[in-house]
Amino acid sequence: METVKVSASKEYTVHIGSGILESIGEKIKEIKRLCRVVLISDDTVFSLYGEKVKKSLTDSGYSVCEFVFPHGEDAKSLENFGKIMEFCAENSITRTDLFVALGGGVTGDLTGFAAASYLRGVDFVQIPTTVLAMVDSSVGGKTAVNLNAGKNLCGAFYQPIAVYADCETLNTLPEETFNEGCAEIIKYGMILDGEFLTFLQNNDIRENIEYVIKRCVEIKRDVVNHDEFEKGERKLLNFGHTIGHAIEKCSNLTISHGNAVAIGMVIATKGAYEVGMSDEDFSDTLIPILQKNKLPITCEYSAEELFRASLSDKKRSLDTMSLIVPEEYGLCKIMKLPVEDLQNFIEKGMN
Repeated sequence: METVKVSASKEYTVHIGSGILESIGEKIKEIKRLCRVVLISDDTVFSLYGEKVKKSLTDSGYSVCEFVFPHGEDAKSLENFGKIMEFCAENSITRTDLFVALGGGVTGDLTGFAAASYLRGVDFVQIPTTVLAMVDSSVGGKTAVNLNAGKNLCGAFYQPIAVYADCETLNTLPEETFNEGCAEIIKYGMILDGEFLTFLQNNDIRENIEYVIKRCVEIKRDVVNHDEFEKGERKLLNFGHTIGHAIEKCSNLTISHGNAVAIGMVIATKGAYEVGMSDEDFSDTLIPILQKNKLPITCEYSAEELFRASLSDKKRSLDTMSLIVPEEYGLCKIMKLPVEDLQNFIEKGMN
């Protein structure tokens, strides 16, 4: 098993390997005394792994109650957040108990925000079961739910006490869902690691999945350790996300996060070159890797539609927007763009 230690406001370890779920109870007991566990999962993931995780926890001495919600991005809502709060109160969950998130990014974000909020803070563990969650959302402490105005607009920075990524759970993912997670993997190579980017050009992600997950977590670990609360360097992790979130919003969440980020990275890369923010057009590097992993590079929405959808983005500050654009091969930079120029930037990136 591979491990990566994160040293943010709370120190914890990310465990990466195969067959972890069978002994998850004993692993958690190494860092958390016996208590009541709120196991939170969506109906799809729980049907696959919920009973296995619950049995391991109960066999290790934990008392477990489960909260299972319908799967889908629209489940990451204030409504479900409120239901979890009421569920915990009705079950007399205390501050010394534990939340466990079993699932993808929606489950992790929702559970983390609930853990941060209930009784002003309860420990929680992430058990990510998708590529996207393993390499990105389960690490770093960003938790949130969506509002009608946009994604992740209500949330908190709140670190887990541990992350357990069992790569065997990826075997049950639909191919499209696996590929969607590859967008975030490619993002890491583009923003901070040219050597890793070259590796992705020349190797198959699935065949090297444990190494790939570990490398992505290491990159994110280094960024989070330096800038946990996204005051500077951590904004690099948003490469492709401003436009990606706009694409998700325009599609009413029918376009997945990974696919939207893939398109967003292409638009940001081409747009930056066309308006003079980058000296080289790195889309010639980016697009073949995306296509190799069966990810989209265009969308049907107009520049005006994407511009309007992006106006509620968290990275907007008064009359400017923070954009992440390529500077060199395997290195991005943070640039400020007047909001009034954003539509032209998007339009240039779509040509």
